[in-house]
Amino acid sequence: MSPDSPSAKSQHVDGQSIYDRIRSEKPPLTEFTISGAGKEPTLDEARADFAAAVGALADTVFSKTYGPLVGTVTKTSVETVLKNAEATAQRAKGDAKLVIEELSARIFHEKKR
Repeated sequence: MSPDSPSAKSQHVDGQSIYDRIRSEKPPLTEFTISGAGKEPTLDEARADFAAAVGALADTVFSKTYGPLVGTVTKTSVETVLKNAEATAQRAKGDAKLVIEELSARIFHEKKR
Protein backbone atom coordinates (compact mmCIF):
# COMPACT_ATOMS: atom_id res chain seq x y z
CA MET A 1 0.00 0.00 0.00
CA SER A 2 1.45 3.32 -1.00
CA PRO A 3 1.26 6.33 1.30
CA ASP A 4 -0.87 8.17 -1.27
CA SER A 5 -3.55 5.48 -1.58
CA PRO A 6 -7.04 6.32 -0.25
CA SER A 7 -7.01 3.60 2.40
CA ALA A 8 -3.65 4.79 3.77
CA LYS A 9 -4.99 8.34 3.98
CA SER A 10 -8.16 7.20 5.75
CA GLN A 11 -6.08 5.18 8.22
CA HIS A 12 -3.89 8.22 8.83
CA VAL A 13 -6.92 10.45 9.30
CA ASP A 14 -8.58 7.88 11.56
CA GLY A 15 -5.38 7.45 13.56
CA GLN A 16 -4.96 11.20 13.85
CA SER A 17 -8.57 11.72 14.91
CA ILE A 18 -8.23 9.00 17.53
CA TYR A 19 -5.03 10.57 18.80
CA ASP A 20 -6.66 14.02 18.92
CA ARG A 21 -9.69 12.63 20.76
CA ILE A 22 -7.47 10.92 23.35
CA ARG A 23 -5.54 14.12 23.96
CA SER A 24 -8.73 16.17 24.32
CA GLU A 25 -10.35 13.83 26.87
CA LYS A 26 -9.84 14.23 30.58
CA PRO A 27 -7.13 12.02 32.05
CA PRO A 28 -8.37 9.09 34.13
CA LEU A 29 -8.68 9.58 37.85
CA THR A 30 -5.76 7.79 39.47
CA GLU A 31 -5.64 9.39 42.90
CA PHE A 32 -8.60 8.98 45.19
CA THR A 33 -8.98 11.46 48.00
CA ILE A 34 -11.78 12.07 50.43
CA SER A 35 -12.88 15.64 50.22
CA GLY A 36 -13.47 17.72 53.30
CA ALA A 37 -17.20 17.62 52.59
CA GLY A 38 -17.43 13.95 53.61
CA LYS A 39 -17.80 13.47 57.35
CA GLU A 40 -16.19 10.44 58.94
CA PRO A 41 -18.52 8.77 61.45
CA THR A 42 -17.54 8.67 65.09
CA LEU A 43 -16.97 5.40 66.88
CA ASP A 44 -20.34 5.71 68.64
CA GLU A 45 -22.15 6.30 65.33
CA ALA A 46 -20.40 3.38 63.68
CA ARG A 47 -21.20 1.13 66.63
CA ALA A 48 -24.87 2.19 66.55
CA ASP A 49 -25.12 1.63 62.78
CA PHE A 50 -23.56 -1.81 63.06
CA ALA A 51 -25.84 -2.76 65.96
CA ALA A 52 -28.89 -1.53 64.03
CA ALA A 53 -27.90 -3.63 61.01
CA VAL A 54 -27.40 -6.75 63.15
CA GLY A 55 -30.71 -6.07 64.92
CA ALA A 56 -32.54 -5.71 61.60
CA LEU A 57 -31.00 -8.95 60.36
CA ALA A 58 -31.96 -10.77 63.57
CA ASP A 59 -35.50 -9.36 63.36
CA THR A 60 -35.83 -10.54 59.76
CA VAL A 61 -34.50 -14.02 60.45
CA PHE A 62 -35.79 -14.79 63.95
CA SER A 63 -38.91 -12.64 64.54
CA LYS A 64 -41.34 -15.43 63.61
CA THR A 65 -39.66 -17.88 65.97
CA TYR A 66 -38.74 -15.68 68.94
CA GLY A 67 -41.17 -12.79 68.70
CA PRO A 68 -41.17 -9.17 67.53
CA LEU A 69 -38.69 -7.84 70.12
CA VAL A 70 -35.76 -9.99 69.03
CA GLY A 71 -34.35 -7.21 66.81
CA THR A 72 -34.47 -4.57 69.55
CA VAL A 73 -32.94 -6.89 72.14
CA THR A 74 -30.22 -7.94 69.70
CA LYS A 75 -29.41 -4.32 68.85
CA THR A 76 -29.03 -3.40 72.51
CA SER A 77 -26.97 -6.53 73.20
CA VAL A 78 -24.63 -5.89 70.29
CA GLU A 79 -24.01 -2.30 71.42
CA THR A 80 -23.26 -3.46 74.96
CA VAL A 81 -20.93 -6.23 73.79
CA LEU A 82 -19.05 -3.81 71.52
CA LYS A 83 -18.64 -1.23 74.29
CA ASN A 84 -17.37 -3.90 76.69
CA ALA A 85 -15.00 -5.27 74.05
CA GLU A 86 -13.58 -1.78 73.46
CA ALA A 87 -13.01 -1.27 77.19
CA THR A 88 -11.39 -4.70 77.52
CA ALA A 89 -9.16 -4.06 74.52
CA GLN A 90 -8.08 -0.71 75.98
CA ARG A 91 -7.20 -2.36 79.31
CA ALA A 92 -5.37 -5.19 77.55
CA LYS A 93 -3.41 -2.66 75.52
CA GLY A 94 -2.26 -0.94 78.72
CA ASP A 95 -1.37 -4.27 80.35
CA ALA A 96 0.59 -5.39 77.29
CA LYS A 97 2.45 -2.09 77.23
CA LEU A 98 3.50 -2.52 80.87
CA VAL A 99 4.65 -6.11 80.29
CA ILE A 100 6.66 -5.15 77.21
CA GLU A 101 8.28 -2.22 79.00
CA GLU A 102 9.22 -4.47 81.93
CA LEU A 103 10.65 -7.18 79.65
CA SER A 104 12.62 -4.70 77.60
CA ALA A 105 14.00 -3.10 80.78
CA ARG A 106 15.19 -6.53 81.98
CA ILE A 107 16.63 -7.54 78.61
CA PHE A 108 18.25 -4.25 77.61
CA HIS A 109 20.04 -2.94 80.70
CA GLU A 110 20.98 0.70 80.72
CA LYS A 111 24.68 1.27 81.09
CA LYS A 112 25.47 3.12 84.29
CA ARG A 113 28.32 5.58 84.22
